[in-house]
Amino acid sequence: MTALLRGAVTAAVLLGLWQAVVTLTGLPRFILPGPLLVADALQRQAPLLLGHALTTLAEMLLGLLFGVALGMASALALASFRTARRWLMPVLVVSQAIPVFALAPLLVLWLGYGMASKVAMATLIIYFPVTTALFDGLRRTDPGWLDLARTMGASPRATLLTIRLPAALPAFWSGLRVAAAVAPIGAVIGEWVGSSSGLGYLMLHANARMQIDLLFAALLILGLCAVALYAAVDALGRRVLPWLPDTQPAEDKGPTR
Repeated sequence: MTALLRGAVTAAVLLGLWQAVVTLTGLPRFILPGPLLVADALQRQAPLLLGHALTTLAEMLLGLLFGVALGMASALALASFRTARRWLMPVLVVSQAIPVFALAPLLVLWLGYGMASKVAMATLIIYFPVTTALFDGLRRTDPGWLDLARTMGASPRATLLTIRLPAALPAFWSGLRVAAAVAPIGAVIGEWVGSSSGLGYLMLHANARMQIDLLFAALLILGLCAVALYAAVDALGRRVLPWLPDTQPAEDKGPTR
Protein backbone atom coordinates (compact mmCIF):
# COMPACT_ATOMS: atom_id res chain seq x y z
CA MET A 1 0.00 0.00 0.00
CA THR A 2 1.49 3.33 -1.05
CA ALA A 3 1.99 6.16 1.41
CA LEU A 4 -0.61 8.29 -0.42
CA LEU A 5 -3.23 5.56 -0.19
CA ARG A 6 -2.46 4.96 3.50
CA GLY A 7 -2.84 8.68 4.13
CA ALA A 8 -6.19 8.75 2.33
CA VAL A 9 -7.47 5.76 4.32
CA THR A 10 -6.31 7.32 7.60
CA ALA A 11 -8.00 10.62 6.75
CA ALA A 12 -11.24 8.84 5.84
CA VAL A 13 -11.24 6.91 9.12
CA LEU A 14 -10.61 10.07 11.15
CA LEU A 15 -13.37 11.94 9.33
CA GLY A 16 -15.74 9.04 9.96
CA LEU A 17 -14.92 9.03 13.67
CA TRP A 18 -15.37 12.80 13.79
CA GLN A 19 -18.81 12.58 12.19
CA ALA A 20 -19.76 9.71 14.49
CA VAL A 21 -18.86 11.74 17.57
CA VAL A 22 -20.92 14.70 16.34
CA THR A 23 -23.90 12.48 15.49
CA LEU A 24 -23.89 10.35 18.66
CA THR A 25 -23.29 13.17 21.14
CA GLY A 26 -25.54 15.74 19.47
CA LEU A 27 -23.08 18.54 20.16
CA PRO A 28 -24.19 21.94 18.82
CA ARG A 29 -22.38 23.25 15.77
CA PHE A 30 -20.82 26.13 17.74
CA ILE A 31 -19.04 23.55 19.93
CA LEU A 32 -18.03 20.93 17.37
CA PRO A 33 -19.20 21.28 13.77
CA GLY A 34 -19.27 18.16 11.63
CA PRO A 35 -16.96 17.53 8.67
CA LEU A 36 -19.70 18.47 6.19
CA LEU A 37 -20.12 21.90 7.79
CA VAL A 38 -16.34 22.46 7.72
CA ALA A 39 -16.24 21.38 4.07
CA ASP A 40 -19.02 23.85 3.32
CA ALA A 41 -17.06 26.62 5.06
CA LEU A 42 -13.99 25.69 3.01
CA GLN A 43 -16.01 26.08 -0.18
CA ARG A 44 -17.82 29.28 0.77
CA GLN A 45 -14.79 31.03 2.26
CA ALA A 46 -12.15 29.71 -0.14
CA PRO A 47 -10.85 33.14 -1.29
CA LEU A 48 -10.66 34.40 2.30
CA LEU A 49 -8.87 31.27 3.50
CA LEU A 50 -6.45 31.32 0.56
CA GLY A 51 -5.44 34.93 1.20
CA HIS A 52 -4.72 34.33 4.88
CA ALA A 53 -3.01 31.00 4.13
CA LEU A 54 -0.59 32.67 1.72
CA THR A 55 0.38 35.15 4.45
CA THR A 56 1.03 32.40 7.01
CA LEU A 57 2.88 30.26 4.46
CA ALA A 58 5.15 33.17 3.57
CA GLU A 59 5.91 33.72 7.26
CA MET A 60 6.72 30.02 7.69
CA LEU A 61 9.03 29.90 4.66
CA LEU A 62 10.88 33.10 5.56
CA GLY A 63 11.23 31.95 9.17
CA LEU A 64 12.58 28.61 7.97
CA LEU A 65 15.04 30.33 5.64
CA PHE A 66 16.37 32.75 8.24
CA GLY A 67 16.33 30.19 11.05
CA VAL A 68 18.29 27.65 9.03
CA ALA A 69 20.82 30.24 7.85
CA LEU A 70 21.35 31.62 11.37
CA GLY A 71 21.45 28.12 12.87
CA MET A 72 24.05 26.91 10.36
CA ALA A 73 26.24 29.95 10.97
CA SER A 74 26.02 29.48 14.74
CA ALA A 75 26.77 25.75 14.55
CA LEU A 76 29.81 26.34 12.35
CA ALA A 77 31.06 29.01 14.73
CA LEU A 78 30.56 26.72 17.73
CA ALA A 79 32.43 23.90 16.01
CA SER A 80 35.29 26.08 14.77
CA PHE A 81 36.05 28.46 17.65
CA ARG A 82 36.42 27.66 21.32
CA THR A 83 35.62 31.27 22.24
CA ALA A 84 32.29 30.97 20.42
CA ARG A 85 31.45 27.85 22.42
CA ARG A 86 32.19 29.65 25.68
CA TRP A 87 30.03 32.67 24.91
CA LEU A 88 27.33 31.43 22.55
CA MET A 89 26.40 28.12 24.20
CA PRO A 90 25.03 29.76 27.40
CA VAL A 91 22.97 32.08 25.21
CA LEU A 92 21.46 29.08 23.42
CA VAL A 93 20.56 27.42 26.71
CA VAL A 94 19.01 30.59 28.14
CA SER A 95 17.04 31.18 24.92
CA GLN A 96 15.30 27.84 25.42
CA ALA A 97 14.58 28.54 29.09
CA ILE A 98 12.47 31.60 28.17
CA PRO A 99 8.93 30.64 27.07
CA VAL A 100 8.25 31.47 23.46
CA PHE A 101 4.89 32.99 24.32
CA ALA A 102 6.66 35.54 26.53
CA LEU A 103 8.74 36.82 23.61
CA ALA A 104 5.87 37.23 21.14
CA PRO A 105 4.44 40.47 22.65
CA LEU A 106 7.91 42.01 22.71
CA LEU A 107 8.56 41.14 19.08
CA VAL A 108 5.23 42.62 18.06
CA LEU A 109 6.03 45.75 20.07
CA TRP A 110 9.49 46.12 18.52
CA LEU A 111 8.77 45.00 14.94
CA GLY A 112 5.13 45.96 14.58
CA TYR A 113 1.99 44.11 13.54
CA GLY A 114 3.28 43.25 10.07
CA MET A 115 5.05 40.17 8.81
CA ALA A 116 8.42 40.99 10.39
CA SER A 117 7.43 40.05 13.94
CA LYS A 118 5.94 36.72 12.80
CA VAL A 119 9.02 35.86 10.74
CA ALA A 120 11.21 36.70 13.72
CA MET A 121 9.09 34.46 15.94
CA ALA A 122 9.35 31.54 13.53
CA THR A 123 13.10 32.15 13.18
CA LEU A 124 13.61 31.94 16.94
CA ILE A 125 11.73 28.65 17.18
CA ILE A 126 13.58 27.11 14.21
CA TYR A 127 17.01 28.39 15.21
CA PHE A 128 17.63 26.09 18.18
CA PRO A 129 16.89 22.66 16.63
CA VAL A 130 18.94 23.50 13.54
CA THR A 131 21.89 24.77 15.58
CA THR A 132 21.98 21.87 18.02
CA ALA A 133 21.50 19.21 15.32
CA LEU A 134 24.26 20.52 13.07
CA PHE A 135 26.65 21.21 15.96
CA ASP A 136 26.08 17.72 17.32
CA GLY A 137 26.81 16.25 13.89
CA LEU A 138 29.97 18.32 13.51
CA ARG A 139 31.43 17.31 16.84
CA ARG A 140 30.64 13.61 16.35
CA THR A 141 32.69 13.18 13.18
CA ASP A 142 34.54 9.86 13.00
CA PRO A 143 37.91 10.42 14.77
CA GLY A 144 39.62 8.18 12.20
CA TRP A 145 38.68 10.57 9.42
CA LEU A 146 40.04 13.51 11.39
CA ASP A 147 43.30 11.68 12.14
CA LEU A 148 43.70 10.91 8.44
CA ALA A 149 43.13 14.57 7.55
CA ARG A 150 45.76 15.70 10.04
CA THR A 151 48.21 13.06 8.75
CA MET A 152 47.76 14.35 5.20
CA GLY A 153 48.31 17.94 6.37
CA ALA A 154 44.79 19.24 5.76
CA SER A 155 44.06 22.67 7.18
CA PRO A 156 41.28 23.11 9.76
CA ARG A 157 39.17 24.90 7.13
CA ALA A 158 39.62 22.10 4.59
CA THR A 159 38.85 19.50 7.25
CA LEU A 160 35.66 21.32 8.18
CA LEU A 161 34.42 21.74 4.61
CA THR A 162 35.41 18.36 3.16
CA ILE A 163 35.06 15.99 6.14
CA ARG A 164 33.19 17.35 9.14
CA LEU A 165 30.42 19.19 7.31
CA PRO A 166 29.52 16.34 4.91
CA ALA A 167 29.60 13.90 7.83
CA ALA A 168 27.20 16.15 9.77
CA LEU A 169 24.62 16.38 6.98
CA PRO A 170 22.46 13.47 8.27
CA ALA A 171 22.16 15.13 11.69
CA PHE A 172 21.49 18.48 10.03
CA TRP A 173 18.73 16.90 7.94
CA SER A 174 17.07 15.59 11.10
CA GLY A 175 17.19 19.04 12.64
CA LEU A 176 15.81 20.55 9.46
CA ARG A 177 12.81 18.21 9.52
CA VAL A 178 12.11 19.22 13.12
CA ALA A 179 12.41 22.86 12.09
CA ALA A 180 9.89 22.36 9.27
CA ALA A 181 7.46 20.75 11.73
CA VAL A 182 7.65 23.61 14.25
CA ALA A 183 7.74 26.47 11.72
CA PRO A 184 3.94 26.99 11.85
CA ILE A 185 4.07 27.42 15.64
CA GLY A 186 6.10 30.61 15.50
CA ALA A 187 4.00 32.15 12.74
CA VAL A 188 0.66 31.38 14.39
CA ILE A 189 1.77 32.51 17.85
CA GLY A 190 2.85 35.83 16.40
CA GLU A 191 -0.49 36.19 14.63
CA TRP A 192 -2.37 35.44 17.82
CA VAL A 193 -0.52 38.16 19.72
CA GLY A 194 -1.04 40.84 17.11
CA SER A 195 -1.59 40.84 13.36
CA SER A 196 -3.91 41.97 10.61
CA SER A 197 -3.78 38.83 8.45
CA GLY A 198 -2.85 35.16 8.53
CA LEU A 199 -4.57 31.94 9.54
CA GLY A 200 -3.93 32.57 13.25
CA TYR A 201 -5.57 35.99 12.94
CA LEU A 202 -8.52 34.43 11.09
CA MET A 203 -8.91 31.71 13.72
CA LEU A 204 -9.09 34.27 16.54
CA HIS A 205 -11.73 36.33 14.78
CA ALA A 206 -13.74 33.27 13.80
CA ASN A 207 -13.70 32.07 17.42
CA ALA A 208 -14.82 35.47 18.69
CA ARG A 209 -17.74 35.46 16.24
CA MET A 210 -18.67 31.84 17.01
CA GLN A 211 -17.86 30.83 13.44
CA ILE A 212 -16.42 27.51 14.56
CA ASP A 213 -16.78 25.91 11.14
CA LEU A 214 -14.54 28.62 9.70
CA LEU A 215 -12.11 28.14 12.59
CA PHE A 216 -11.86 24.42 11.84
CA ALA A 217 -11.42 25.17 8.14
CA ALA A 218 -8.50 27.53 8.91
CA LEU A 219 -7.02 24.91 11.23
CA LEU A 220 -7.28 22.30 8.49
CA ILE A 221 -5.53 24.57 5.99
CA LEU A 222 -2.79 25.27 8.53
CA GLY A 223 -2.28 21.54 9.08
CA LEU A 224 -2.06 20.92 5.34
CA CYS A 225 0.53 23.69 4.98
CA ALA A 226 2.60 22.20 7.79
CA VAL A 227 2.43 18.68 6.34
CA ALA A 228 3.33 19.95 2.86
CA LEU A 229 6.34 21.85 4.22
CA TYR A 230 7.55 18.83 6.17
CA ALA A 231 7.09 16.53 3.17
CA ALA A 232 8.99 18.95 0.92
CA VAL A 233 11.92 19.12 3.34
CA ASP A 234 11.92 15.35 3.76
CA ALA A 235 11.86 14.76 -0.01
CA LEU A 236 14.64 17.31 -0.53
CA GLY A 237 16.77 15.59 2.09
CA ARG A 238 16.31 12.19 0.45
CA ARG A 239 17.30 13.67 -2.89
CA VAL A 240 20.35 15.54 -1.58
CA LEU A 241 21.49 12.66 0.69
CA PRO A 242 20.74 9.52 -1.33
CA TRP A 243 23.53 7.57 0.36
CA LEU A 244 21.88 7.54 3.76
CA PRO A 245 20.89 4.01 4.87
CA ASP A 246 17.19 3.24 5.23
CA THR A 247 16.68 0.73 8.03
CA GLN A 248 12.89 0.45 7.86
CA PRO A 249 11.54 -3.13 8.04
CA ALA A 250 11.76 -5.17 4.87
CA GLU A 251 7.98 -5.66 4.71
CA ASP A 252 7.54 -1.89 4.38
CA LYS A 253 9.87 -1.76 1.39
CA GLY A 254 8.01 -4.36 -0.59
CA PRO A 255 9.05 -7.88 -1.62
CA THR A 256 12.70 -8.57 -2.29
CA ARG A 257 14.15 -11.08 -4.70
